Amino acid sequence: MEFFKKTTTVDFLGQRKIAVVISTIMIIGSVILLFVNGLNFGVDFTGGTIVELRYQETVNLEAVRGILEGSEFSSATVQYFGAADEIMIRLAPLEGLDSSQISEQVMQLLQQRGQEIELRRVEFVGAQVGDELTESGGMAMLIALFFIMLYVGIRFQTRFSLGAIAALIHDVITTLGFFALTQMDFNLSVLAAILAVIGYSLNDTIVVFDRIRENFRKIRNTTPYEICNISINQTMSRTIITGLTTLMVLFALFLLGGETIHGFATALIVGVIVGTYSSIYVASPVTLVLGVSREDLMPVEKEGADLPDKS
Repeated sequence: MEFFKKTTTVDFLGQRKIAVVISTIMIIGSVILLFVNGLNFGVDFTGGTIVELRYQETVNLEAVRGILEGSEFSSATVQYFGAADEIMIRLAPLEGLDSSQISEQVMQLLQQRGQEIELRRVEFVGAQVGDELTESGGMAMLIALFFIMLYVGIRFQTRFSLGAIAALIHDVITTLGFFALTQMDFNLSVLAAILAVIGYSLNDTIVVFDRIRENFRKIRNTTPYEICNISINQTMSRTIITGLTTLMVLFALFLLGGETIHGFATALIVGVIVGTYSSIYVASPVTLVLGVSREDLMPVEKEGADLPDKS
């Protein structure tokens, strides 16, 4: 633990040009992937049918997928749900079939192997509901970014606000780009994870900004570049401890939590890594480029405050 008590002296901002190149590649690549591949929206957004089944014994997911791939349900998503003998099947909408007909056909296909299957739940999500969720989810993200910019602008200064928003936009686009690249199922839990990433990344950034503001007022005869570098180094032990402990929990969820929360855990893992990077190499450098200085953070002295009181 002695390592975490030491203040590092790494010239983080000295690598900011390399970081600009890396961030630019990640953002442009993510935008291209989003336009070319798009996101693989789950039933929550596209509409469709969710069928939950229970078997009498442990289910082989590959065998179930193999049966469905040879039918009109070839695009179905199959995953464990709660236990090894319970599965959840997500099915895209099919013309001319309602949810009850779809569930009956799926049951008939799977029962051809002679296994006893219990139908636990059938849930239908209409395409209109999916469109509303897509619109509401995007609006929630924009509203969150707006109020974050307002909060940081009031608490610190406009240049810090723009730096924080640049970091958050960087994190969101990069995380979305990862899902466009891997074509993992993008559902409501993943959207919730991305909103959580915004909060995590902002928290990391605020810690660094707090230290920058404090050091501007404490340390004299230093440039803004040096102040930012010193502040990042002073908060580095906290950043490492917070990031590692968070990732430990997320990897445990990813490995042991089952297929249901794989997307949620994956989005958070990517977001925490990218968010930690952006709080160091995006937020502070952007604030520095915008010209933050000691005068921006020093309290304004009232005119005539140093005059003697005539009363």
